[in-house]
Amino acid sequence: MKDTVILCTRFGMGQTDLQALSETLITKFFSLLLESGQLPPVVCFYTDGVRLTTSGSPVLEQLKQMEAKGVRLIVCSTCLDAMGLADQVQAGIVGGMTDIIEAQIRASKVITL
Repeated sequence: MKDTVILCTRFGMGQTDLQALSETLITKFFSLLLESGQLPPVVCFYTDGVRLTTSGSPVLEQLKQMEAKGVRLIVCSTCLDAMGLADQVQAGIVGGMTDIIEAQIRASKVITL
């Protein structure tokens, strides 16, 4: 995972009409990733994914733990502004699309959730 960037584009994981399932999957994903000790250097959040970094997120604790272990969490400022969430970010750094593109360029693998 050392050269991998994870892109979070949804408030959850996968595409389903069952929001609770989607949230359960993303929570399990980040929990198991933390347990594995194999963390990516960067996780980017845009579109609905920015909600994962804000107050009330089901994965806020996992994201804070990842950040404490050196994972750079980049949260799209344009998306936050469009959703009125700029003042609710609880994990990560607010960045722009330039930061997200830079992370992708440096990565040898990009995984979109």
